[in-house]
Amino acid sequence: MDTVKSLSVKEKFAYGIGAVGKDMVYMLSASYVLYYYQDIMGVSAWAMGIILLVARVFDAFNDPIMGVIVAKTKTKWGKFRPWLLIGTLLNAIILFFMFAAPPQLDGAGLTTYAAVFYILWGVTYTMMDIPYWSMIPAFTKGGKERENLSTLARSCAGVGSAIITIITVIAVAGLGSLLCPSGSPDTEIERIGFKYFALIIAILFLIFIIITCLAIKEKSTVDMKAATIREMFTSLIQNDQTMTMVIAIVLINSAVYITSNLVIYFFKYDFGGTSWKTNYTIFNTFGGAVQILSMMILFPLLRKFFQAIKVFYISIGMAIIGYFVLLGISFTSMGNVFLLLIPGFFIFGAVGILNVLTTVFLANTVDYGELKNNRRDESVIFSMQTFVVKLASGIAALIASVCLSVFHISADETIKSAISGSSVVGLRMTMTVLPMLVLLVAFIVFKKHYILTDEKLESITKELKSRQKH
Repeated sequence: MDTVKSLSVKEKFAYGIGAVGKDMVYMLSASYVLYYYQDIMGVSAWAMGIILLVARVFDAFNDPIMGVIVAKTKTKWGKFRPWLLIGTLLNAIILFFMFAAPPQLDGAGLTTYAAVFYILWGVTYTMMDIPYWSMIPAFTKGGKERENLSTLARSCAGVGSAIITIITVIAVAGLGSLLCPSGSPDTEIERIGFKYFALIIAILFLIFIIITCLAIKEKSTVDMKAATIREMFTSLIQNDQTMTMVIAIVLINSAVYITSNLVIYFFKYDFGGTSWKTNYTIFNTFGGAVQILSMMILFPLLRKFFQAIKVFYISIGMAIIGYFVLLGISFTSMGNVFLLLIPGFFIFGAVGILNVLTTVFLANTVDYGELKNNRRDESVIFSMQTFVVKLASGIAALIASVCLSVFHISADETIKSAISGSSVVGLRMTMTVLPMLVLLVAFIVFKKHYILTDEKLESITKELKSRQKH
């Protein structure tokens, strides 16, 4: 008999607010650590790219180890909440120090500092991220309630990401100007601004997760099966549909992260002007709103008229159209930021829908794997999702770093507003044409290999139910 009661509004809010804080921290690191160390602190773009990629590959080993540790934990507070709280506290501290690099450091010392704190940030983030998502079965009923809570948490995570995307540049400039002596150079204002902005976000993160830990009680004992590296590869080899989705997720997220890593440089050095921070904020505010609304409204609307696979194709098409229009607009005089909202609508809208679809499609491969291999690899497959998204961010960061290095884009250059010059053209091509090509490859891989249509899934469900009866 299931003793787990239905979730209260307080519990749903508490879990959701944790996701907001968690993804505020993740987005601050994912979108701004390259900019902070390369453009403000002066670390080599090549060095930063290698650091960011190595840290993500390290996560391939770190994630399963943390999964094993959490699975074996037994305390009077449960197995998930202790690690959620410990991981959050450590991650908040590391986040602050990561964006508080001592200004007297330079060269090898600064590069080492960046490497140590970024890798520690990844380790401590995993320490809280795995128990956060893994604890859902411990305080929910199965089926619809669990699915609804996961959807709520993903939406709240999107809100957290959007908040950081929208406010960071303006907040950093405001804090830096407030705390720096009058006449300080822009890099010093940004350095101080990032330091104290990271401190504020770290404190909010800790408060939000404390709310989660206090309000959520682990009401049932859950056997959490932690995935080993070997199990991950075995699941990939034996489940061709999981392999297809993992490749698609890496490609799609790499395309998106290439743009998100470079868009701040686009506004600072290409779109340019003294009001570049305001224009960047307008673009991201619009994009964040579109992304959230596309998840909540546009996706369900399209789903009423089309099968999920068709919606996937539409979304890929939307993103490619958006990038093509953005490329075209970038070679005009670009006097008005509101023109950029046109391609922004297509790109951000597509990203919102694809975030939902890739999670759904990956979940579908669990049932397919059970039918094919007589084994449900749910925990293994969803552990893998965390890693492949991190891997994509590492690949994209390396590509963005190569672009910045090859085209000599850094704070040492005068802010550009002209449309000529190899640096500007290289930046535009890297952040538009390359993502288009990567998305096209993702489309081809998916179309050629993904077979789980609505009809196929219905057939699999019937077959699995039939097996259970026997």
